[in-house]
Amino acid sequence: QVHLVESGGGLVQAGGSLVLSCAASGSFFSINDMGWYRQSPGKQRELVAVVTWGGDTNYADSVKGRSTISRDNAKNTVSLQMNSLKPEDTAVYFCNVKVQLSRLRPFVYEFWGQGTQVTVSS
Repeated sequence: QVHLVESGGGLVQAGGSLVLSCAASGSFFSINDMGWYRQSPGKQRELVAVVTWGGDTNYADSVKGRSTISRDNAKNTVSLQMNSLKPEDTAVYFCNVKVQLSRLRPFVYEFWGQGTQVTVSS
């Protein structure tokens, strides 16, 4: 199993910045993708940003250019720096990892954090 601990959410004014962090622990062989999703009331959960083991990144158009995702493979952590925050960024943000649990079994499993609230006031 994989346990994810998220931190960094909170209340921030529009135009401000914050950093979300997520640390993965447990028993696994490797973490493939690490990413962040978000969900607002009444909306579906959506991808914010994802980073592969090799460092390739992908961002939602809504955050592209004002967000940076990074990971530390040695520490099994992923961070999301968000700048120029807007009220529409208000949501619960979830850490997501895709993990290969065993070296001998190349199956990838997905795990989610509990979520951290980000509120951007106008």
